[in-house]
Amino acid sequence: MSQAPSHIDHAALQDQAASLVHFEPLSALWLDVLLPIEAQAYSHPWTRGNFQDAMVAGYETQLLVDENHQLLGYFVAMTVLDEVHLLNITVNPLYQRQGWARVMLDALSLWARQQNAQWLWLEVRASNTRARAIYALHGFAEVGQRKNYYPTPEGPREHAVLMSLKLWP
Repeated sequence: MSQAPSHIDHAALQDQAASLVHFEPLSALWLDVLLPIEAQAYSHPWTRGNFQDAMVAGYETQLLVDENHQLLGYFVAMTVLDEVHLLNITVNPLYQRQGWARVMLDALSLWARQQNAQWLWLEVRASNTRARAIYALHGFAEVGQRKNYYPTPEGPREHAVLMSLKLWP
């Protein structure tokens, strides 16, 4: 009779799960799948036009898809000179708290380095403490604030925290 392991190797399980996913560029075919996820994830979601504009502009628009063609998440980033600005990163609410944000941030960092970017930049709602913690664990530092940056459902606009990650020494 075999015994169940007393210790579960969570890192090995995550590595196994990560081997069953892939990145692919955002295409118009995915927008009907992506837009409901965007609407569920945010009070002020990007529109179809925002995503179409990003694709036309040549921004890095990547989807994280599992082996069953389920959309786990996505990100949109733009290069400006020697910097990459993360414009949108979203984990499908059905798959949050499973490490997919870290997978996407790792992929974004690798891509940015391949573009010879020196810095990664992003803004995050001041109230989004969970995302801020994820970014900090990934090495981003809080470097400033953009006042009244984000719209709110009612009342005053919300400040954004500006965060950066140095990619090269």
